[in-house]
Amino acid sequence: MKARTLTRAAVVAGAALVVRRALRRRIQGSPLWPLPALEEPVSGRPRARALRLLITRHEQIADGVVQLRLEGERLPAWQPGAHLDLVLPSGLVRQYSLCGDPEDTSSYTVATRLIPEGEGGRGGSREVHEQLLEGAEVEVRGPRNRFPLDADAPSYLFVAGGIGLTPILPMLRAAEARGAAWKLLYGGRTRASMPFLEDVVKLAGERSERVTVVPEDEAGLPDLAAALADTAPGTAVYCCGPEGLMAAVEAALPEGRALHLERFAPRNSADGDGPFEVELRRSGKVVDVPAGTTVLAAVRAAVPGVSYSCEQGFCGTCQQRVLEGEIDHRDELLTDAERDDSMLICVSRTRGERLVLDL
Repeated sequence: MKARTLTRAAVVAGAALVVRRALRRRIQGSPLWPLPALEEPVSGRPRARALRLLITRHEQIADGVVQLRLEGERLPAWQPGAHLDLVLPSGLVRQYSLCGDPEDTSSYTVATRLIPEGEGGRGGSREVHEQLLEGAEVEVRGPRNRFPLDADAPSYLFVAGGIGLTPILPMLRAAEARGAAWKLLYGGRTRASMPFLEDVVKLAGERSERVTVVPEDEAGLPDLAAALADTAPGTAVYCCGPEGLMAAVEAALPEGRALHLERFAPRNSADGDGPFEVELRRSGKVVDVPAGTTVLAAVRAAVPGVSYSCEQGFCGTCQQRVLEGEIDHRDELLTDAERDDSMLICVSRTRGERLVLDL
């Protein structure tokens, strides 16, 4: 009798456990998860699996440019154009393009230029230069790729400005490996400030005319119109560098060429946009977003603990689920699927007069 009672109790306990797990899965899948009672809401926090990698190399490879080698075991695969999110010692999250070998599963390589505060820097690059030294560990998220190489293009023109060469370097190697026709137009302030010069010259080999190097102090600005006019219809044009360079490439692009851009800063800001309101469904609050103010700034006034980092639409820390409203996406990160029901509130807005966030 006692054994039968114990068996029945075990069955009941097991059934209760199954029910609890099923209920937890349903709650987590609902649009109202996490619930307001949770101390640390999940909505808007980075979902990518983070890695702790060891910095085994920190070296200056050009004036103002350092390269990091980050080592680990069985690292996630990546393709040319991909980037990593580095969580810096201060908690800032910054994005850096991978410029090493995709076949190397034991390390990632990134490079960054030191951007002084007077030139728009906000401290992230200085942390990389001064604190991410050999022997230290760094938290890494990704890789992610919003700048993929079209492997089927008949030919390529790559246009890089300074540190903008970093995502393009693996593309050059991939194009060369498959015997594709390619050219590179590479500009910078000075030769000494342009990273990976020797690498691209070596890739060109005996066909040195494929690489045009234009240091501004020696030759002025690159002749973009001439370089683009020399491309055949169907050429894939890849450009990464300062906003002025990318805008000039867009303006001079002939018809029949596919343009691909990688930006370091969001193209659009809130300046000049009209006001609207945002309902925070879980918080039960409605906040006004004035013209010229980001959603993030307005929401933080009502919910000070909302997560954010880069404020440029790159890191994904401020991603929020959108329950109602038409989104005006201005980020450089989210996939098409993610854009169906979420936004980065640091840069994106609405095309209407109201948004409802799961916050």
